[in-house]
Amino acid sequence: MAQVEQALSGVLIFVTAARAGSFTVAADRLGITKSAVGKSIAKLEERLGCKLFHRTTRSSGLTVDGEAYFASCSAAVDDILAAEASLTSHQQTPSGRLRVDLPAAYGRSVVLPVLLEILDANPDLKLTVTFTDAVIDLIEEGIDLSIRFGTLRDSSGLVARRLTVQKQIICAAPKYLAKHGCPESLEELQNHSCIVNYRRGQRMSWSVLDVDGELTRITPPGTHEVGDGDAIVSMTVAGQGICQMPSSLVRDHLEAGRLVQVLEKYNPGDVEIHAVWPQTRHLLPKVRRVVDELVVRAERGALD
Repeated sequence: MAQVEQALSGVLIFVTAARAGSFTVAADRLGITKSAVGKSIAKLEERLGCKLFHRTTRSSGLTVDGEAYFASCSAAVDDILAAEASLTSHQQTPSGRLRVDLPAAYGRSVVLPVLLEILDANPDLKLTVTFTDAVIDLIEEGIDLSIRFGTLRDSSGLVARRLTVQKQIICAAPKYLAKHGCPESLEELQNHSCIVNYRRGQRMSWSVLDVDGELTRITPPGTHEVGDGDAIVSMTVAGQGICQMPSSLVRDHLEAGRLVQVLEKYNPGDVEIHAVWPQTRHLLPKVRRVVDELVVRAERGALD
């Protein structure tokens, strides 16, 4: 029996390492040491009589035999994990580590407070939270749950649940408008200072309605390029230019008069916000608990 358990453990470690492309990353995901990963795979290779990985100091890639073995084992491992999740889904208190990736500004101000309340009610749940505005590969990065804005273009292998919608608002500080004037058209926007989101070396475009009421995208002047939503809002409040941001991030500033909407007739319709997670046969209880709570909060308007 011990040999069977050891063999199954070795297969799980192998599949995790193959997906991660790194023994170090695999060790972090499994909660063991890098040395334990290496020893387990070495034993597996010895038992199978072939090399499964090409090893270098920085990475580990599969050999031809490793690719064939991974193709046979990966689906089986997923089925075993899904079966365990199904049998334990009746548990009321989720446990274990949940890896969540959130849009930076919206995640900090809106979603994180909800997660903290969930932690208070579920002390056996542990979080790993990252804040990333760029779209990442959830499966490759080992993310259990993500929150995403807009259209889901890379939905293969993923499940999505719409939580709420938000408007994108173009706005500026009163002191900026007093100094530079208020743009009345999209063309006039080109003569203004704009603060735009900057991701992976690229300036992000804005969604707007054109003169015919059709949704389109424009590239405003990138006077300031900033890779963080909170920083964009702060710079806008400071009078450094015009920005377009989700309503949740600027609502308080608008109500307090620190920001003013501009180009309102060009503001696009609602932008959808989704909870997204890797597709498995059975939803993990810890993911189900968080998604269910986010849906309840969304219905109350707490995620708007």
